[in-house]
Amino acid sequence: MAADSPHARLAQITHSLYAYAKELQAGGVEGFPSAPSVTLPPSSMPSSDQDLSGSIADSRVEMVEYQSQQAADAPAPTTAFLASASDAAAPTAPAEEASLAGVQTLAELRTEIGDCQRCRLCERRNTIVFGVGNPDAEIMFIGEGPGYEEDKQGEPFVGRAGQLLTQIITKGMQMQRSDVYIANVVKCRPPENRNPEPDEIAACEPFLAKQLEIIRPRVIIALGKFAAQTLLKDKTPITRLRGKWQSYHGIKLMPTLHPAYLLRNPKDKRLVWEDIKAVLREIGRL
Repeated sequence: MAADSPHARLAQITHSLYAYAKELQAGGVEGFPSAPSVTLPPSSMPSSDQDLSGSIADSRVEMVEYQSQQAADAPAPTTAFLASASDAAAPTAPAEEASLAGVQTLAELRTEIGDCQRCRLCERRNTIVFGVGNPDAEIMFIGEGPGYEEDKQGEPFVGRAGQLLTQIITKGMQMQRSDVYIANVVKCRPPENRNPEPDEIAACEPFLAKQLEIIRPRVIIALGKFAAQTLLKDKTPITRLRGKWQSYHGIKLMPTLHPAYLLRNPKDKRLVWEDIKAVLREIGRL
């Protein structure tokens, strides 16, 4: 075969395209379909420059049709693949947030939640633990999720950890529980008090965000890592976050240790007291 014949030039073009595709794949570019292997009979090979150009044009049409079919048959890309880094902190349930746009009061929000079936936590819960306290509170405490007693009574922080939180509020802060507002990241008890899963947090997060929007406290006290990390979109350990002022949509936020942790590590109560004193100074009560 002559080096400058149409057959040779077509072979060179094919080889160059193949090498270029392999180079792109090696660089991390994905999405090249594996075209079916086709062997052309000798009679179908072009015998002139005019035939060569027609053959290339026909090949292009076939490739476009093949790639279109591949694209139609391919599964849709996942949201995680399409999301940019800036989208990571975006609301996880935009449709849910849209449905909450007209909600103006906590009572309306509770009605909107209804007999919630939005995640698997509904399967074993007894009660939705919405939240309790002053709808105009200056301070809002946010914990992780209901425990056994909370699931029975329908009120957050009424078990052993809740009793310690009540002491912090009444004895340390010289306030009443009814002066503050108390809620959790998830509103149904995770089975056996396990940690809430990311999809469960995502299902409940729009309701927590709406509670904060309605109450608009001067200060949020995030109790433990799940509350702090959910609100701040930050995976920094709570032991490093605590005691340092943060911000949630313009509201000052103080991360601190969860009362359940203090029951196991009573020596660290002094750390929480330092965080509480910082909050009291912020609102002019110390």
